Amino acid sequence: MQQNKNKIIESLKISPKDVGSSEVQIGILSDKINSLTNHFKKNKNDKHSTTGLLKAVNKRKSLLAYLKKKNPESYKKIITNLNLRK
Repeated sequence: MQQNKNKIIESLKISPKDVGSSEVQIGILSDKINSLTNHFKKNKNDKHSTTGLLKAVNKRKSLLAYLKKKNPESYKKIITNLNLRK
């Protein structure tokens, strides 16, 4: 998990010391969402983890809306890099 998180940070960071920008947060949340959806394929009745999934999806949605409003070029880059919209 930590190695995957470091790869995401390295690929999306803006400056050398960047670990908390909107782009990095969106990447980390996308990884968390993907891992939770794989978890739900095996464990369909896990209702408690559903709350965490919904919170992560809503947080990513709000960060994407913020990024689209403030920096459209970075928004397009993130969308294509993470393959979120088709």
